[in-house]
Amino acid sequence: MAEPLYYIDRSDIRDGKLAQVKSGMHDLATFIEAREPQLIAYRFYIDESESTMTTVAVHPDSASLELHLELGGPKFRAFGALVRMRSIDVYGRPTQAAVARLRQKAEMLGGGTVTLHTLQAGFHRPLPPTRRNPLSGTA
Repeated sequence: MAEPLYYIDRSDIRDGKLAQVKSGMHDLATFIEAREPQLIAYRFYIDESESTMTTVAVHPDSASLELHLELGGPKFRAFGALVRMRSIDVYGRPTQAAVARLRQKAEMLGGGTVTLHTLQAGFHRPLPPTRRNPLSGTA
């Protein structure tokens, strides 16, 4: 069974672009939700100083990440004028093709670093069907 990939990126929000970032986040989330039913979670956060945007995604496998990068590519470009990518961290084992695309994305959005993290220990429990999923608000 494939292990999930946990993706986290952080970007500095460019001066005067907060409202556009917020609007773009909503548009991108709606776009991705409609086209990537395999994606487990896809979330955007803005820090309390409203200067940093963080994206958190949980993919069931590397194929999901690759599809996401392919479908979202044109949408990600629109963020280039709004943010400067600081970092992308991926927890799990993406394919080399996915890593290459992540590096292209980081470069396109300002040249942030891409860091891969290899699982050393731990476990993952799927939510029981009777519990609500706190990430999506659904069961």
